[in-house]
Amino acid sequence: MRLTFLKRAVRAVLPLLLAGPLLAAVPAHAAPAHRAAARTASLPIPVTSVSDRATTPPGGSFTTTVTLTNPHDTPIRFVFQTVQQTYATTLDVEYAGLKYTATACNGVPYPTVCGNPQAGGRGALFALPLAPGASTSYTLTYTIAPDSACGEALNVSFYSYVYYEYQGGAAVNDGLTGVAGTQVRCP
Repeated sequence: MRLTFLKRAVRAVLPLLLAGPLLAAVPAHAAPAHRAAARTASLPIPVTSVSDRATTPPGGSFTTTVTLTNPHDTPIRFVFQTVQQTYATTLDVEYAGLKYTATACNGVPYPTVCGNPQAGGRGALFALPLAPGASTSYTLTYTIAPDSACGEALNVSFYSYVYYEYQGGAAVNDGLTGVAGTQVRCP
């Protein structure tokens, strides 16, 4: 019985092992068009952020401004960006009692959609196209719940995945970047 099981396992896995080198031999021109753009991920992501408050007590709020600056010689025409809490903030929410919520995007009360049509929901809200050397920004406002846990070790912090296209979509860049948050200190 055991030998039969091993034979079946080998028969199931062998085609997958053989297919790998065959698929790797597919010519580059057969790749989908959206993957044919030149990747420039070695470039830094031109997104910066700043929070208006380094510390925020329970019941308070803070606003983070996210800025995209075009370092290229052609316009940036498409941006996809997400902003989500870091792993450490997730742990503080789950285990330490940290409570906060998004309350506004560009000054408009949440749950108004914060995002351009490409990013959907809670993504970037950059004015596009973005000319070479120009910058564009948007703001996210968060409120710390009055009954939230607080202390020097509790932080609301974020990270962002950014993907953008320039040179008419022929070149792209993407990567992760930090997004400023706040420390939740007791009053």
